[in-house]
Amino acid sequence: MSKENPIRVALVDDQLLVRSGFRMLINSQADLEVVAEAGNGREAVASTTLATADVILMDVRMPEMNGIETTEYLLSRQPKDAPGPKVIVLTTFDLDEYALSAIQAGASGFLLKDAPPEELLESIRTVYRGDAVIAPSTTRRLLDHVAPMLRHATLPDSAHVKSVASLTPREREVFELIANGQSNPEIAAGLFLSEATVKTHVGHILAKLNARDRVQAVVIAYETGVVYA
Repeated sequence: MSKENPIRVALVDDQLLVRSGFRMLINSQADLEVVAEAGNGREAVASTTLATADVILMDVRMPEMNGIETTEYLLSRQPKDAPGPKVIVLTTFDLDEYALSAIQAGASGFLLKDAPPEELLESIRTVYRGDAVIAPSTTRRLLDHVAPMLRHATLPDSAHVKSVASLTPREREVFELIANGQSNPEIAAGLFLSEATVKTHVGHILAKLNARDRVQAVVIAYETGVVYA
């Protein structure tokens, strides 16, 4: 089957065997294609092709420059009107202390390295579409674990608290459902709205929160007490 406009994927992992396995799996899909690889963070930031990918699978633990530093560097260099690739951080522990730091650095979520192949593939597609938080149960466990720390560090008059207060009642309702890991279709069904209307609300919410994507919005929800562990 020929590939027409596939989702462009980049792999950043210091283990060649891991990259080879991911490459074979991803390239077996008609709608996905590996376009760049790097063995560590320094190689990743030096690659001109990698920054043009749609989605990057980023190992969190690498020599020389880890996944958090690499994610932050790559995304900080993207212009405002071109947000650049979405990053999925790969970790071996579902409560890895690095996972939250990676999300705060701008990653769109994280995934366990031993996740089933179909979960990895669907995560790439989900992050590319931008309509859900990947692995919501895993992300929820991570955020539940660190929620007290997030809230403790948030001042009552912080920018995030003020931005949440600026949401309309309907936006606040949608925001709470996003924070609980619901996708656009799930939110639309639950609130008896069209998916187009939900997508519009989500866009307004992310703009008001100055959040890069839904995962950033979920972190803000925990920081401000919109959802509790």
